[in-house]
Amino acid sequence: MAAALSCWAPLLPLLFLPPLRAAEPSAQPAPEPMASAEGPAEPPETRAAAWARPRSGPAPVTDVAKLCVCDLLVAQCDVNCCCDPDCSAADFSLFTTCSVPIVTGDSRLCSQKAATYSLDVEANPPERIFKLTDQVNPSVFCIHATNYKQALSFRPPEMPTSENFDLLLKRFGSAAFSAKPDSWNMNTDAQNPSDANETYRYEYGVPIQTADAFLRLPSPVVSSWCSDANPAGFLVNQATKCTRSVSVEKCSNIQAVSMLFYINSSILAVPKSSQMVNITVQSIVVQSLNGMRTLLNGSDVLRPPVTLDELCINIVLGVSYHITYTDAGEIIEAAASFVLGAITKEALSIQQSFDISFTQVNTTPVPLSGNPGYVVGLPLRAGFQPQGSGIIQNTNKYSQLTILQSTSNQDCLAAQGARTPILFGYNMISGCQLRITAAMKCQPLTQTLLDLLKGQSFPEYVASFGNSQAQNVLDWVPIIHLRTSEQSACQIPISLEIEVKWTKYGSLVNPQARIVNVTATITTTTLKQLPPGRERTIPVTSSVVFTDISSPAEPGYKAWPTINIKLPFDFFFPFV
Repeated sequence: MAAALSCWAPLLPLLFLPPLRAAEPSAQPAPEPMASAEGPAEPPETRAAAWARPRSGPAPVTDVAKLCVCDLLVAQCDVNCCCDPDCSAADFSLFTTCSVPIVTGDSRLCSQKAATYSLDVEANPPERIFKLTDQVNPSVFCIHATNYKQALSFRPPEMPTSENFDLLLKRFGSAAFSAKPDSWNMNTDAQNPSDANETYRYEYGVPIQTADAFLRLPSPVVSSWCSDANPAGFLVNQATKCTRSVSVEKCSNIQAVSMLFYINSSILAVPKSSQMVNITVQSIVVQSLNGMRTLLNGSDVLRPPVTLDELCINIVLGVSYHITYTDAGEIIEAAASFVLGAITKEALSIQQSFDISFTQVNTTPVPLSGNPGYVVGLPLRAGFQPQGSGIIQNTNKYSQLTILQSTSNQDCLAAQGARTPILFGYNMISGCQLRITAAMKCQPLTQTLLDLLKGQSFPEYVASFGNSQAQNVLDWVPIIHLRTSEQSACQIPISLEIEVKWTKYGSLVNPQARIVNVTATITTTTLKQLPPGRERTIPVTSSVVFTDISSPAEPGYKAWPTINIKLPFDFFFPFV
């Protein structure tokens, strides 16, 4: 597998430095000019010839033992730089730590050398310890060998001349410039006339195109100030905050604080098409100076920024885009919700917030708990499967798996209906006290306690991934029900224990959490008949335990645990 690195980023101030003489890549060294009997020595090459002569950079340094990123001073020892060759043993004895403890090469290599530096503070005087070890990359996708030697060094910059100076100034004279060579800017329409018959569609991450450029989602780039050059990617939910410079005197002339700036350009239904989708205003919320927000009834009227006395009203504080798309990758609707506010003449800047979300047509948006694996602290998604259909998610607010929620009075009969969601990775326990009297019958009490522990509609399935879709039945794990009881005439349930087994899958660098098994165990106890006028109090509990079964087997086990899991369809993307 070849590694290639192309970097082209010359800086304009460096263009005026005198050129460095570099060794020519040749099999034999060039002979020096010598005087002969016939005449004087040959004149050295002219300055113009030296500028025009192609140059090659120095040989790349790939030996990690010679690399030192903290060596900044020339011919001097840098403090706490344990890899600095200018430092002596006396210098090392004064170091308190190693600022760079380990030096490696390309982290994408499957195997590489690593230079490790440390200090032996117990020695007298303290000494530097240097070790050269082999480091193995745990990633599934890594570079086996760097057989493309040109990728080991940066491309030499083009030297300025009187002929190309204007071109270089135009390309690199601004504050920001593109790193792509001009040869990459190809006119695809001219080179591929057959593209006219090709069907286009939006794919994940592709910038959403508009009539003039792309849908803007301002975000901070280098500092906290807003940059309007950030495109919104298809199916990429984003939320950003940035700072915008404003003034009351000029607020009506600042485009970025006007509603029209965010909806004046229509969105292309699919890339390179003539079909347009207008951005409609879904809602307008007005925020007062003290932070109180009010939803306006009419959202069909644009409210431009207006200077009123010493205030500037109707400036955009937040924009929320909502895009509706089809399964064919076509955008059919686009809506924007605005938060408008006001500023005083003392305000020099405002903070704006932007976000974008996507919903497939004819589907109900459901909050995800990860993408793809579960995220610790987010709720478990659950649902049912009617005969011969996909998963119908649970009927509670967010289609979550829930347990009994503890109340302040600890009365079980008063706590019916109080539920709390089960959060991934959090072991939980809750409970209440049940007061039993002699008048209570076994059968009605049993059903009441079951409804208390399991809720009115206990789900049948739990999503194995945080983003499992309802139509993918194989991505849902059935809940296994167990029951432990004694042999007696009347058994009442007193506890519900849910065990969630999960595993890590994917790369070791970025493992994803996947649920592989869910077990719900009901424990019962014998209800004994009480004498008239007597009462008895028993505790009723619910608990959840998460077990990671992806850990390796303990020493002494004869076999590693095997987990039958199904990888997502795009696990090996972009490889086939």
